[in-house]
Amino acid sequence: MKEKLYTIELHDALVSGDECPFCYLERDLEQKAIEFVLGSSYMESDTRDQTDRQGFCRHHTKMMYDYGNSLGNAWILKTRMQHMREEMAKEMASFKAEPAQSVFGRLMKKDGAAAEGTSVGRWIRSEESHCYVCGRVDETYRRVIDTFLHQVRHERDFLDLVKQSKGFCIHHFADLLDACAQGLDKKEQDMVFPVLFEQMNRELSRIQEDIDWLIEKYDYLNKDKDWKNSRDAVQRTMQKLVGGHPADPVFKNQK
Repeated sequence: MKEKLYTIELHDALVSGDECPFCYLERDLEQKAIEFVLGSSYMESDTRDQTDRQGFCRHHTKMMYDYGNSLGNAWILKTRMQHMREEMAKEMASFKAEPAQSVFGRLMKKDGAAAEGTSVGRWIRSEESHCYVCGRVDETYRRVIDTFLHQVRHERDFLDLVKQSKGFCIHHFADLLDACAQGLDKKEQDMVFPVLFEQMNRELSRIQEDIDWLIEKYDYLNKDKDWKNSRDAVQRTMQKLVGGHPADPVFKNQK
């Protein structure tokens, strides 16, 4: 089946006025995934089989708690706990204590195996490395990046739309640059990279001016001067540096 092109979603994100269209999309994808998993889907065996095996990261576990639906959370946690208990029992049954080793000895171990800890600890860390919500978000996010490349190749006016946006957070900017380097030919790269670099320099300068002026406003000499665009500079600078929406209210079930 042909993969979906997320042209409408990408367009909406670019014109949203957000500091990063990919942050905007990720927030939407994340919230929809939480709504899905805590909607009626938690009673479906195929969904619960996936959540049992994949579990949830700490961030999305907290989002699920904040969202509400105690019964939905309880069912999901019940069978995830059963899965973890069964698998951990197997790991502990086959556990063999490993001889203690000095720090120097661990550093000298070329394959790094000794530095990974016990077999049960390694299994636990492997379980913490995946999350049902992260997986759903990441899968769609990769397709949105592919859609960006498709638009660069096939839509002549697409870069004009990109230029009119507020650029990207630094985290997603790295993803976008890597994708362009891998997915576009030399001619396309020569067209897109100057646009992205010029835009990011401009938009980061704008954010710098806002956060600088916010600090200056705390000087009594400036107390009567206009705030300009600095009132929300802290949260916007946070987003530009690391991504996300730090000022968002808690996402809750509205039903």
